[in-house]
Amino acid sequence: MTSEANKLTMQRFVEFINTASETLAEELISPNAIFHVPGNPEPMRGPAGYLAIIGMMRGGFPDIQWTLEEIVAEGDKVAARFMMRGTHQGTFFGVPPTGKKIAVQAMNIYRLSNNKFVEERGQPDMLGLLQQIGAVPSH
Repeated sequence: MTSEANKLTMQRFVEFINTASETLAEELISPNAIFHVPGNPEPMRGPAGYLAIIGMMRGGFPDIQWTLEEIVAEGDKVAARFMMRGTHQGTFFGVPPTGKKIAVQAMNIYRLSNNKFVEERGQPDMLGLLQQIGAVPSH
């Protein structure tokens, strides 16, 4: 796969994470895919695993949307910088809803094979997110 093909697949992926479409999950996520989640010792796996990750985020931020701000593709890898935006309307990491809006960056590295995602290592700015919902002091 070329870097350009991976960039196009990444655009479909953004549509997937913003809609939580099971159809797109099956189309884009390899059944054997591994997703390393910060703070979780065991990775999530396959389309159902990624839908669970999105579900966890939507549980706290039902209107969450990801905007792809920057992308670098080389070989079978894609590095992406996202901005996540949403409103804290559900309990998240034990913090009850505050109604506060968040705008948080995430840096993720993906590995693709045959137009499907096979691995992700994500680093969302959890400190910034927790500060924005008032769970952690910001100074």
